[in-house]
Amino acid sequence: MTDIAPPVAAQRPHSDTRHGTTRNDPYNWLRAGNWREVMADPGVLPEDIRKYLEAENAWYESGFGKPTEALREKIYAEIRGRIKEDDSSVPTPDGPFAYASRTREGDQYPLIVRTPRDGGSETVLLDCNAEAGEGYFGFGGAEHSPCHTMVAWAADRNGSEYYTILIRDLDTGKDRDERIEKSGSGAVWANDSSRFYYVELDENHRPFRVREHVLGTSQADDAIVYEEKDAGFFVGVGMTQSRRYLTISAHDHQTSEVWLIDAENGGAPFCVEKRHENTEYSVEERSGTLYILTNDDEAEDFKIVTAPVSAPGVDNWADLVPHEAGRLILDVEVIANHLIRLERKDGLPRIVVRDLRDGREQTISFPEEAYSLGLISGYEFDTATIRFSYSSPTTPAQVFDLDLASGERVLRKQQEVPSGHDPALYETRRLFAKAPDGEEVPVTLLYRKGLVLDGSAPALLYGYGAYGHSIPAGFSVSVLSLVDRGFVYAIAHIRGGMDKGYRWYKNGRAAHKTNTFSDFIAAAEMLIEKGYSSEGRIGAEGGSAGGMLMGAVANMRPELWAGVMAIVPFVDVLNTMLDDTLPLTPPEWPEWGNPITSEDDYRRIAAYSPYDNVDAKAYPPILALAGLTDPRVTYWEPAKWVAKLRATKTDENALYLRTNMDAGHGGASGRFERIKERAITYAFALKCTQLA
Repeated sequence: MTDIAPPVAAQRPHSDTRHGTTRNDPYNWLRAGNWREVMADPGVLPEDIRKYLEAENAWYESGFGKPTEALREKIYAEIRGRIKEDDSSVPTPDGPFAYASRTREGDQYPLIVRTPRDGGSETVLLDCNAEAGEGYFGFGGAEHSPCHTMVAWAADRNGSEYYTILIRDLDTGKDRDERIEKSGSGAVWANDSSRFYYVELDENHRPFRVREHVLGTSQADDAIVYEEKDAGFFVGVGMTQSRRYLTISAHDHQTSEVWLIDAENGGAPFCVEKRHENTEYSVEERSGTLYILTNDDEAEDFKIVTAPVSAPGVDNWADLVPHEAGRLILDVEVIANHLIRLERKDGLPRIVVRDLRDGREQTISFPEEAYSLGLISGYEFDTATIRFSYSSPTTPAQVFDLDLASGERVLRKQQEVPSGHDPALYETRRLFAKAPDGEEVPVTLLYRKGLVLDGSAPALLYGYGAYGHSIPAGFSVSVLSLVDRGFVYAIAHIRGGMDKGYRWYKNGRAAHKTNTFSDFIAAAEMLIEKGYSSEGRIGAEGGSAGGMLMGAVANMRPELWAGVMAIVPFVDVLNTMLDDTLPLTPPEWPEWGNPITSEDDYRRIAAYSPYDNVDAKAYPPILALAGLTDPRVTYWEPAKWVAKLRATKTDENALYLRTNMDAGHGGASGRFERIKERAITYAFALKCTQLA
């Protein structure tokens, strides 16, 4: 028994009146007025807020951290034992070299390496372990120059997602003096290797500009290539597979616009097609023709059109792969003679390859009931080889190369599980739960064979349900630590994702957001009805927007859950959507609604926002994890939520807030530190279901 009392946050008067309604928010003080400075330097966090967060951390450590230390270490050792620590990616050829990443046993971070294309000794281009130091280290990736003599690499030193870009000279092995501060994570090289392009963040942490950096000059001299005036649109920079054009994308979650820059000669960008509300598109290029993936002209599940680079506007778009309802095209790649599309049909992914010379197609799919499939992009355009990954909840990941000329499929890598894994011991199922409006919600299950369907098994139900993001039914070394202890692990493919097409996404956002919550509850009820688990034996887990889901279902059906694990949870939805100074708020309005201008949106969000709907009733045990420098879900959202829960709920169930004072949205840096955070949530699930 601990002698530490749970912290009770002070209540300070604060009210906000919108659309004729006044709301009181006594925990508003937990939002630091200097939050922008805190993102860059956590040391400037106001002392009263720091004391409260540290008190919550002490309560977590006393009530849960120390009592579960042995269990967490055991889970950590299990998960780490399933990871091949000395591992490498499949080398990807580019000109005279093949590039890869590699990890050494015991290392937290990767090495970026290369070998001669046809084999030979390896050269380490960048050792992230040597660069990391003792604190947080968020590796933002490394891009080698087309001339193969430099690498532009990026690092975030406090979890705020402010990156510094440096240029490693591969002849000397040292970084050049010039550096780019407070940028996005990526750098895109021009073809002559004399310059690169990057995204600049504004004072509110929004990616809003593309700048051109000429080697040998200072950041202050970098020319502005593109600037976005609408705070609701974020900016990104990339390159077509042909390396003929740099791409600048301006986008929110439903609308996009693409500009192109000649990668050979530079110059001013030109627009492919001006933005139209609720129209998305992305661009590839081949021999002066653009290949455009779009939902234009009511192509809800997307289609592929072509247009000449010389006249790229929508008036010249011609269907190449017409829209087909129920077949969602997710991604497109174009190489010298082929167009490759990743699509989902009947709830399962597949890859379709079209020969652009004669229009013939071949389809890559697998026979399992649920699986994950992904395209792996290479560097080269003039190739007839594509690479893809495959896994299922029972099958560790595999990487294949497919020779499109010969049809030969070569297994290039099989994920190794050093501690052993026998797929025959496990069962994967794809079931459907009936939502209140009659929709069929897919649910992927993983459990040990021989499970008795009498409701006695505990379950962990995971959900996300936002931004059109679909949760793949892939292999996880982590979840086996629950499944091997008798858990049923379930993924609810709820509305808000695109698991059943774009319609599935539209029916889980904005005015239809509550479908996400009722779908998740329906998935839990299906597990109970079919005997996979029972009421009060199901753990619920979700992060970020999925953390909003956790807060909502805890309010709506608290009796269903053995425990709720909310990872960096977006729970203060209404206040965040009312604060247009926050980094993500304006781009998020199409997803959730704009309560500043719309009374309907205000009242709808207020009706489900987890923080605003905490009530005086019994709640299940709750664990909330936060990151102090998180620019996506700010630390004060879970802090306010937990403070209000503790002051309002009527039960004595566990309630913990653990704030990582040195990290942001992604949690701790380093692959082994992330395993430790996973062990926390699994230990909580085991405690809540009385299996530990």
